[in-house]
Order: sequence, then structure tokens, then C-alpha cells
Amino acid sequence: MNRDVKLILERINPLFKRISHTRYWIRIVNDHYDNQFNFFFHSQRAGMRERSIPLHSITNYQLEYLETVINEIQEHFNLSIYYSGFKGQRWPSNNRVIQWK
Repeated sequence: MNRDVKLILERINPLFKRISHTRYWIRIVNDHYDNQFNFFFHSQRAGMRERSIPLHSITNYQLEYLETVINEIQEHFNLSIYYSGFKGQRWPSNNRVIQWK
């Protein structure tokens, strides 16, 4: 496990409280201006506002590296992942579109 994955997992662990009627997900933003990937942890209880907490920024700006980080995170937490800023890009391993909208 590399340093980025370890740091993200350490920051997710106290936030993911598994409270009933609460949605949890991760958003990954492709920051074209700073050439980095930003990770955010989102949660929303029923009837409440959405809460977004910055987790980490990965400065290794390669999709291959991002794909390995995501795979390692999903081994520990089965959270939905949403992508922003990846329009028109594809995963290097399987050539699937990253962001549909």
C-alpha cells in the first residue's frame, strides 16, 4: 500500500460512521489547473444538507496511478465513487469511459 492510499484510508476511517439513513460516497475531481487529483468524502443524512470534507490531493497526475489508488481504496471501503472533470477520458487498463455526464 502506498503513502497516498494509506493517508486517504486513515482519513476516511473516522468519517465513515455507518449511521442509518445516511449516504456516503467519494468524489474525485480532476484539477486541470494544478495537475492533480483531489479526493473528497461526502455524507448526507436523510433530510439534512450534504457535507463534503477534503481528504487528499494526489500530485502524481497519471491515470494509471489514480486507477491503482482507487482499486486499493475499494478493497477496504465499498463506497460509491463519483468523478468530476474527467469528461472524454478513458481508463488505461480497459479503455472504459471514466465520467459519463
